[in-house]
Amino acid sequence: MLSRCIGIDPDVFAAEYWGRKPLLSRSDALPRDFCDLLSPDMVDELIAERGVRAPFLRLAKEGRVLAKDSYLGPAGFGAEIADQVDSAKVLAQLDSGATAVLQGLHRLWPPLIDFVQQAVADIGHPVQANAYITPPGNRGFDFHHDVHDVFVLQVSGTKRWIVHEPVHRHPLPAQAWTHYREQIEERVTADPVLDTVLSAGDALYLPRGWVHAAQAMDTTSIHLTLGVSATTGLDVARAVLDELGQFEEFRASLPMGSDPTDADQIAATTAKVIADMVAHLRDNAQTLSTAAADRLITRHSSRTRPEAVRPLATLRAAEQADTSAVRWRSALHATVDQVSGARVSLRLPDKTITFPDTCAAALRDILTGHAVAAAALPGLDAADGAVLIRRLLREGVVVPADAPETRP
Repeated sequence: MLSRCIGIDPDVFAAEYWGRKPLLSRSDALPRDFCDLLSPDMVDELIAERGVRAPFLRLAKEGRVLAKDSYLGPAGFGAEIADQVDSAKVLAQLDSGATAVLQGLHRLWPPLIDFVQQAVADIGHPVQANAYITPPGNRGFDFHHDVHDVFVLQVSGTKRWIVHEPVHRHPLPAQAWTHYREQIEERVTADPVLDTVLSAGDALYLPRGWVHAAQAMDTTSIHLTLGVSATTGLDVARAVLDELGQFEEFRASLPMGSDPTDADQIAATTAKVIADMVAHLRDNAQTLSTAAADRLITRHSSRTRPEAVRPLATLRAAEQADTSAVRWRSALHATVDQVSGARVSLRLPDKTITFPDTCAAALRDILTGHAVAAAALPGLDAADGAVLIRRLLREGVVVPADAPETRP
């Protein structure tokens, strides 16, 4: 996936561009186009035929987000849901110069479902996919910065991008561009770092914080934006600090009688807590690191999605567990842990399932991701293997081996 977005060696990108500076990649260094992911006909299909609802679509014009009633409405008998997209209203808004934003396409459009899961695997951070459809000569948004990195993939038409240096580098999710409106207004009076027109097949990488605006040229522009929500050092620090809750002294109340408005008193208390934290971090570094790692894994799992389960196919496979070949559900994180009482646990993001410890070798074998069948599981005979596979299928842990592997 990454090679389709950058046009240079991924190791060079990681070392020189990731989180540091923009990268413009022309179509001669990339695949010819991105129409396998989204095309004008696909956009029409999504808007006109797929029953898309808010918030999967929003419209904006000249920096202003439009009211939802200007493009939403009920869909008639049998679908009396008021927040569905009204394609005729969307047509009218596009004709008046509004930009349509199809959001969360990694949840509803199959080619991008696959592509985004591959992106998560390549980049190691959560990824989303939006599409921007802008009529000729128009723009949807004013100069701003994003709080996530973006890969812009030009699908069709042309769009002019103007990019300036950040006014606040590496902004956090709570540090939206609106907090820096005056600085951005001043910054864009200077010469830009980049002023270029993207044509179909071109791509642009922008780290979070880089100020930018884009305007369609003489044809309707469609581009995809892959947004990457990067895990930061602050996220790691928060995970470590959260683990200090295991120590009684950090859970204890502060002394009574302190003056909450006395800055010197509060500063002294803060200094003491910091000193205690430093001591605990030094003396318990290994334990805290391991526990914080578990928190970060859980956080990543909560912000990404494993491969989707196909219920009917899964139930059919469970009924035929003695002959069904299965594989691990892609992107589902789990660990196998030995527990007391001759049991083994399969720890998942949302639950823990226990099994007899005779299943340990089979579970670890299944976790490798290759296709397995009941008769070939290590440590189990065919009958016990079928029981295990049936349980894992019904728990949504494994999927039939012939299921499309990259569909979350």
